[in-house]
Formats: sequence, structure tokens, C-alpha cells
Amino acid sequence: MLSRRAIVESIVAAAILLSCLATSPRSAGQGLQKQLETKYAITKPTDDKSDIVTAGSVLILQKDKLLMYAVSTQAPPQNTYSGGKLSAGAYAVHEKMQGFGSMIGHPPPKTIQTRYYVTGEKFWVTRIDTLGDGVVFTLFTDAVQDVRYYCTLKFVYPHGTTPTSDQVLATVAEVLKVQEDEPAKSGDQQQAAAGDANQQQAAPAADANQQQPAADPAPAAPAAPPATVEIGQSTDQVLAILGQPEKIINLGPKQIYVYKDLKVTFVKGKVTDAQ
Repeated sequence: MLSRRAIVESIVAAAILLSCLATSPRSAGQGLQKQLETKYAITKPTDDKSDIVTAGSVLILQKDKLLMYAVSTQAPPQNTYSGGKLSAGAYAVHEKMQGFGSMIGHPPPKTIQTRYYVTGEKFWVTRIDTLGDGVVFTLFTDAVQDVRYYCTLKFVYPHGTTPTSDQVLATVAEVLKVQEDEPAKSGDQQQAAAGDANQQQAAPAADANQQQPAADPAPAAPAAPPATVEIGQSTDQVLAILGQPEKIINLGPKQIYVYKDLKVTFVKGKVTDAQ
């Protein structure tokens, strides 16, 4: 029969095993996945990747030379970020060989439409995968000359280590920044400040009206011509005509200014539609 001491040791060992299972890498990975998808909201594209069904976070690239392929390509290129460096690896070599072949008049049998994205350019994330040796973002862009691009970007863990969730989030933030809707916030603050100023001006005016006899009403001023927005006008021209919008929806090269009863769409700083 087992002694009392052996029974106690067995119970302690079982408790330690259960504790280890409760904090297994799989559980930690699920927690990291949730944190990443909370910060970097996923965008859902159409099945043929020609448009967006549901827009998530707009991401701003913080490093140069992120290689992407046209979505018509069967598989996206795989970029990596490790040790503070962004690399496309063998895919970059293929891209250079493709260009070299074209220069000498003998392009490769299958030409791939590529584009390098640089600091400040914007796109969306359509998928995030947490792996044992890093996390992988699948990225998707707005149309550039009628072509959308995509790629994967793997944030590689240092060899032999498993970083904490905070360390992973900090590493991802070195390359991908979530765009905040600052213009819309600024417009709201300006409207609030204007409302306060109007209230402050209205109070002295009311007191003055009570102290002075009412004057004859001034003749009505002629109605101002309606504001007109035309295709091709710049952002500054529209702001001069309509003033600050209530909200700005920023989709990379495309921006939508939302007014009380009007939406103005800009592509590369020019009006393309008004509804």
C-alpha cells in the first residue's frame, strides 16, 4: 500500500500538471490572437478580392520596402520582420530577376505584377495567425491604378524564445500603426468650441435687447447662392465652400467627407463623387 507521504506527493504532482496545462502555449496563443485582433480590426474583402465587404482598421506602414503582389496572383509574397529589419527574402530576389529579364529582353515565362510599399502608405489586415515562432499578418490594399495588392508579413520571434504578448504587440507596432480618425475628432472639437462661443455672445446680446427699445427690422438680405461642389475640385476648394465636415472616413488614397446632408468622395485629393 502507498504511504501517506506518497499519496500527498502524487496529489501535489497532479496539481502542478493541471496548472501547467491551464497556462499552456495554446492558451497563451489564443490570448495573443484576441489582443492582436482587438487592436488591428480585421477587414473582410470580397471572395474575388476586388472590393471590401467590411472595413476594419486602416494601418499605416512604418518601414520601407514591403513587397506586395497583385491580388490576381495565386499566392501572396511572404515578408518577414526580424531584428528590426523588414525583408522579402527570396521573393525580393525573384522580383529583381524579373526586372533583369525584362531589361535584357527575355522576361520570365510568368510575369508577376509587384509593388513595394513604403513608410506612410496605408492598407488593411484581412487575417492574423499566431504561430509557435511568430505572428503572421495578411495585408490587403486599396486599388492603385485599378490594381489591388496583397502580401503576408511575419513577425519572427527571436530564436529559442517566446516573447510576452506585450513584447509581440510592441514589435508589431514598430511596423504597423493603426490610423486614428484625428480629422473627425478635430472637426467635432471645432464645432463644440463654436457652439460655446455662440452661447457666450448670445447672453450679452439678450441683455442689450432688454435695455434698448426694439429697432425697426432691417430689410431681409438677398438669399445666398447655393453651395456648389464639382467633380475635380480639390480638398481645399471643398472646405472653402462647405466648411469642415462632421466626419472624415479615410481609406488610404480615398477619403469621404461626411456633411449633414451630403457625402463628398475624394480620390488622391480630387472630388470624384458627391451624394
